[in-house]
Amino acid sequence: MVEGKRIHEATATPLGRKPARILVVDDDSTLNRFLTAHLKLAGHSVTSASRWSQAEIALAQSEPDLVLLDLKLPDADGLEKLPTLSETCPVIILTAFATIDHAVEAIRRGAVDFLTKPVNPNAFDLAISRALSASEMKREYELYKRQAKSAADMTLLGRSPQMAQLKRMINVVGPADTTVLVLGESGVGKELVAAAVHEASPRADKPFVEIDCATLQAALFESELFGHEAGAFPGVERRKEGLIESAEGGTVLLDEIGELTSQLQAKLLRVLETGRYRRVGGTRDLVANVRFVASTHRDLKTLVERGDFRADLYYRLTGFTLEAPPLRDRVEDIPLLAEHFLSRRHFARHATKAFSANAIDALMRCAWPGNVRELRNVVERAALMSGDSPTIKPSHLGELAGGVSTKREVVFAFDHPPTLDEITEVYLDRLLADKTLSRTDIAKTLGVSERNLYRLINARKSAQDGVS
Repeated sequence: MVEGKRIHEATATPLGRKPARILVVDDDSTLNRFLTAHLKLAGHSVTSASRWSQAEIALAQSEPDLVLLDLKLPDADGLEKLPTLSETCPVIILTAFATIDHAVEAIRRGAVDFLTKPVNPNAFDLAISRALSASEMKREYELYKRQAKSAADMTLLGRSPQMAQLKRMINVVGPADTTVLVLGESGVGKELVAAAVHEASPRADKPFVEIDCATLQAALFESELFGHEAGAFPGVERRKEGLIESAEGGTVLLDEIGELTSQLQAKLLRVLETGRYRRVGGTRDLVANVRFVASTHRDLKTLVERGDFRADLYYRLTGFTLEAPPLRDRVEDIPLLAEHFLSRRHFARHATKAFSANAIDALMRCAWPGNVRELRNVVERAALMSGDSPTIKPSHLGELAGGVSTKREVVFAFDHPPTLDEITEVYLDRLLADKTLSRTDIAKTLGVSERNLYRLINARKSAQDGVS
C-alpha cells in the first residue's frame, strides 16, 4: 500500500531551499512514520499527528512552514479545514480516495498540491521542494517590493576622521549579533549606518528592512512589525506577515525608536529579551530570527529620566552605540558628498556638470542644520537652477550659500517667492532636527494635530529617497 521503503532510502538532501518546520497529519501510522523519517533525514524539523485534535495542539504551539494533511481523518474532513489552514502556511493534501473532483476542490480551497496513496517518492520530493520554494520566493518578493531602494542610496560616504572612526566601529560590531543603537541628528544618515552594520554582518545576504517608529500610529506599527491574524481588525480577512517574519535571518531597523509609546516599548522589550513575539490577534508565540538595529535623534537618557522611555529597554538597546556625526563636524566630506549627489542627476543630451571652486567653498561654509539631507536638496536644486551651464556657481546655490551661522535659527531664505509648501518643508525640517522637541511638541508648534503631523512627515519622506 505504501512505497515506504523507497521513500526511506532516498538521499538525505534538503527538500526545499532550506530546512523547514513541517507538520504531518495522517491517521495511516505506517505512512506517517515513513514520511516523518524521510523529512527528518532531509534536515527538516517534523511534528506528526494522527488526528485533527492533535494537529490543533501542534499548530497552537508553533506555526509550521508546511502541512501534509490527510483528506479523511477520524475526527475531521481535510477539505473543511483547508481554507483556514492554507491562510497560515502551504498545505499538501494526501489521500487514498483520489478523484479529479477531490483534487480540483482541494486546489480551489487553497492546497498547493494533491498526492495520492501509495505515495510516489519522486512525486513526494518534488511536491515538498516546490511548495517550500514557492513559499519562500513569495515571501522574498513581498519583501523586495517593500525595500525597492537603489544600491547608490545605501552608500556610507566620507573620508573624514569622524567617518573613518565610525566605519572602524561598524566593522567591530558588524560580525557580532548584538543589538545596536545608532544616534545622530535628523538628516545625518542613520539608516545608512544601520545598513552598513547589516552589510558587515554574517546576515548580509539576508533582508535589511526598516520600520519608521515616528510616522506610524501605534496599531499600524504593531501590525507592520509583528503582522496580524485574520480578523484582528474589522474588515481584515487575511493573515499578514510582519517585518520580523519577512526579514527572517536578516536585520530590522527600528528608525526613530524614541517615538514609541510605552505599550509598544514593552512589546519590543519582550522580543529583544526572549526572541519571541505574537502577531496582532494571535495566540501562539513565533520565534524572531532577526538582528535589531535602532536609531534615534532624541536623547534617550533624558527621556528615561523624564519617564517617557523605559529604562530596561534603554539598557537593552545601549549594549553597543554608534554615533553618526553631524555634517558641520566633517566639513571635509562636503565636496565628496556634493559630487556624489550631483552624479546621480540625469541631464539632457547626456551633459555633465561640475561645481566651481567658489561653489564648493560656499557649501563648506554653511552650518547645515539639516545635515546631509539638506545638502542633497541644495545640490539637486542647484543642478536645476544652473540650467544649460556646465558649471554650478555660488549664485545657483540660493541664499543658503551665505548662511555661515552655527546657530539653528529659524530663517526662511529663498531666492524666489516661496510657496506655502516650500515654507512648510523648510520649517518642518528645522523642527525635526531639534533634539529637544517631541512629535507632540512639533505638532503644537505647527498648530496641527499629531495625525496631520504624521501626514506631513510621510509626505516629506516620500519625496526623499535614501538619506535618513
